[in-house]
Amino acid sequence: MPILAFTGNRFLADELLRDTLSARGLPPRDLPRLAGDDVTLEAALPHLTPGLFGDGGLIVDLDGVKPDKALLEALAGAGVTVAVLDEAPPATRVKLYEKHGEVLASAAPARTGDVAGWVAGRVKGLGLKLDRDAALYLAEVFGPDLTGIAGELNKLTLLPGPFTREAVQRVVGREPPGDSFAMLGAATTGRAAEALGQLRRLLAAGEDPFKLMGAVVWQYSLVARCVGLIAQEGRVNETVAAQRLGVKPFPAKKALEVARRLNEAKVRVHLSRILDADLSMKRGLDPAVTLERLIVQLSV
Repeated sequence: MPILAFTGNRFLADELLRDTLSARGLPPRDLPRLAGDDVTLEAALPHLTPGLFGDGGLIVDLDGVKPDKALLEALAGAGVTVAVLDEAPPATRVKLYEKHGEVLASAAPARTGDVAGWVAGRVKGLGLKLDRDAALYLAEVFGPDLTGIAGELNKLTLLPGPFTREAVQRVVGREPPGDSFAMLGAATTGRAAEALGQLRRLLAAGEDPFKLMGAVVWQYSLVARCVGLIAQEGRVNETVAAQRLGVKPFPAKKALEVARRLNEAKVRVHLSRILDADLSMKRGLDPAVTLERLIVQLSV
């Protein structure tokens, strides 16, 4: 019998596994499932031969497991359908799966935009009216944890819509993580309260203040260079900025968004305040208080 390998995001792979087995007349709830320390050759062998009524099946979850050659060969040569959950298998295992069965790959959205796109598709299937900002909020809060997002969407199906970002946030009850570029953008345009909120969320999430200061120094240096580019060349897009700055497009885009609202004189003042704050932290002043003071100074 074939071995079916389900790869990609764990939630999506498990969902596809259940749908695929059910379609083949093998209800997943009725099949033995091995996971963790139970994934051994000894534990698997009794389930790899057909029963009296024909094909049986076995589900093997390789999360956190490094299967040995003997186990993989036994699974590949089983007399029953074997479904393997293997999120990111190495090339050698992929070849084995393809030789003895089939690889059924699911998506693995990880970046915020990709996760938000997945949410948008998911809500259509659920019949939910969720606006774009609400989908983005869920992506910001949960990241690639699609299981967590699916749980929140199931809650929303019990409530009347449509759902805005604020409505979803009231249901979920979690603040999105801080964003250092958003913090700089808010601070340098006079939105001190918003910038301080970003800073406090970053610190509450466990960000090291010294590393955060290092990020501010690096990010603002990009902003300053973008201000120079704009002054020299006028309109500059993120591709050009990335090439000139020697960075990837995403930080270049973020730096440009801040830089377009500044001028050289303002940048000089901001850089002086950032360097003063950096020195203050290195001299032993309270890091969190120093960062908060800096954010307020950048907002003036």
